[in-house]
Amino acid sequence: MATSAWFLLVGGLLLAMGLTSDFLKRLPVTNAMVYLAAGVVIGPMALNLFHFNPLEQSALLERITEMVVLLSLFTAGMKMPVPVDMKRWRFSILLAVLGLAITVILVAGFGYYALGLPVGAALLLGGLLAPTDPVLATDVQVRHPGDRDRLRFGLTCEAGINDGTAYPVVMLSLGLLGLHELGGGFHWLGVDLLWATVGGVAIGVVAGTLVGWGVWALRRRNPEIRLMGDFVGLGLIGFVYGVSLLVDAGGFLAVFAAAIALRQTERRLLGRVSERFRLTDGSLQFKEQLERLSVVVLILIIGGTLFLNSWSWRAVGLAAFLFLVARPAGVIISALGTRTPARHRRMAAWFGVRGIGSLYYLMFAIQSGLPEDLALELIHLTLVVVTLSIVVHGVSVRPALLHYAGRADAVRPPKQRAAASPAQPPE
Repeated sequence: MATSAWFLLVGGLLLAMGLTSDFLKRLPVTNAMVYLAAGVVIGPMALNLFHFNPLEQSALLERITEMVVLLSLFTAGMKMPVPVDMKRWRFSILLAVLGLAITVILVAGFGYYALGLPVGAALLLGGLLAPTDPVLATDVQVRHPGDRDRLRFGLTCEAGINDGTAYPVVMLSLGLLGLHELGGGFHWLGVDLLWATVGGVAIGVVAGTLVGWGVWALRRRNPEIRLMGDFVGLGLIGFVYGVSLLVDAGGFLAVFAAAIALRQTERRLLGRVSERFRLTDGSLQFKEQLERLSVVVLILIIGGTLFLNSWSWRAVGLAAFLFLVARPAGVIISALGTRTPARHRRMAAWFGVRGIGSLYYLMFAIQSGLPEDLALELIHLTLVVVTLSIVVHGVSVRPALLHYAGRADAVRPPKQRAAASPAQPPE
């Protein structure tokens, strides 16, 4: 597709979405579904005006998806409304670690026994599809820093963590395929698992805290000083991720942790000074806009990769297994021993949206030297699962959240119910 056509398509789509936003809010669709439909119409399944080949363009797609995931992780981290404590974070951490491990094992088993994939490729498939998405699941994530809803908090926190906790699984699978040095298991255990996790979190916490204190110190000394909050946020993302890559730490975990540390440092310091010192509010809005613009392009690309013969029973069966078996099993087991309400567990079991993070790790594996036959198979399976997730979860999100809001209101004590604001459908 010519450059002029791309600008016309993206510009026209953004205009249409902006002018019809109120109308679309009343329909059982999400923005991602509209972008996907546009991509399908212009792609090989309909008009065949555009076709994107993920295998040939894997390097480009890896960079694009990497940047979008980083932006989304930082944005999600800045929305975290409460300090880190195990009482509020326990279920989310269990989902992002134990729940992810269970999902990986189940999907890998399905890939090996039902799809006939080699062990390494089956494990890689599990690593690709286990993490939930911090980009496409905005309707079921924290909307702003003051949002106290426990379900949205849990899903946002899980999505922010598990893009990082999937990294050791991907590296192990690449090692089993002969594409990464495992060092007899010691290198993987020490570097890819332990150091990537601990080092990534440590780098993010230290950097975010130092930046938060630095901004506060500058404004305390000179209240009239002007700071470019957008640049500070983007600079922190780039710096933290660059340091993490340099020392083989987990970059995704580092960026998420840096955003949380920056926000929490600011919250603590604002107890001593005026709220006009706040840095992250304007920066958060800017990054959300960048994220939305990037999502338009990526979802159009996904629609432009699909052919009619992409819809095999293998891929559809994998999606059904992931949505109806693997994800619920991971949530149910992770919730054992916690006080998570049943309605929260049911919603979390269903809304495990897959998306951009899966595409990033797939492109990363291809760039690591994944054999072409396995790459084509995993591209086929992953794209169909992501597409079905966009559609199935997109159609169900608003009715499910309205039902969830009604149930939550029904179990409140009468005084709290009277004071509570009416449930609103997701934006």
